[in-house]
Amino acid sequence: MKKDIHPTYYPEAKVTCACGASFTTGSTMPELKVELCSACHPFYTGKQKLVDTARRVEKFKARTAAKSTAVRSKKDKRATKTAKKSEK
Repeated sequence: MKKDIHPTYYPEAKVTCACGASFTTGSTMPELKVELCSACHPFYTGKQKLVDTARRVEKFKARTAAKSTAVRSKKDKRATKTAKKSEK
């Protein structure tokens, strides 16, 4: 086996989360900065937190609402089609 190919292991690596929580763990890096941890992740906390970038959630809800009101049955479509033909 080759010598000196493995990275240095730090048994007391400090992990800091964006929410402010910090803990220690073993890693190949002495310090880690993460966006989510077990203290703020929705899976562990039970709270749903939507990160809405560029109003994507609102746009999606508006699209689905518009589609649900715009859906017509075949009978309605045929009736409008025959009405237009009879006008000509």
